Amino acid sequence: MPRLFTGFEVPPGIADPLAAVRGGLSGARWITPDHYHVTLRFFGDIDGATARDIDAMLALIDKPPVRLTVTGLRIFGGERPRALVAEIESTPDLLEMQAEQERLVRRLGLPPETRKYAPHITLARLRDVSAFQLAGFISAIGPLPKLAFTANRYVMFSSRDSVGGGPYIVEADYPLGIETDDAFDD
Repeated sequence: MPRLFTGFEVPPGIADPLAAVRGGLSGARWITPDHYHVTLRFFGDIDGATARDIDAMLALIDKPPVRLTVTGLRIFGGERPRALVAEIESTPDLLEMQAEQERLVRRLGLPPETRKYAPHITLARLRDVSAFQLAGFISAIGPLPKLAFTANRYVMFSSRDSVGGGPYIVEADYPLGIETDDAFDD
């Protein structure tokens, strides 16, 4: 059974500056830049029939391209840090895109997502790193440069059953903002 999720790919012009923070943090397992993404909805281990149903529902989404902006570094996990991420601004367009996917897949009978949506790009998974170490690391890096891009599509990724971090394979893609010329035909 494939483990599936949807998300936005991160272009090299954004991934490269984010990758510049890699290294120098003991206990960090750095994600390779070619696996950077902004998750929209995690589905989990899905059988083939359900995967086809999800694909058909996702193809119905008609949304404009989404502007994504990195707002800084953030730590997930509080006192027991588990991930260093680049936080993404929660814009109305992004939140509506995620909510639309949630509505559609719930119609298929999938369980609701239990965690509040917090858009981000995972840079490193952490093990045995203290919040104090992370604060020093983030302070030494300083603020990230302003990074933004427009996503003209989102994709369905598959991943192998692992501790995370890839490899991720694009199984399907869904264009955003597709306009048809039918309304303007003479």
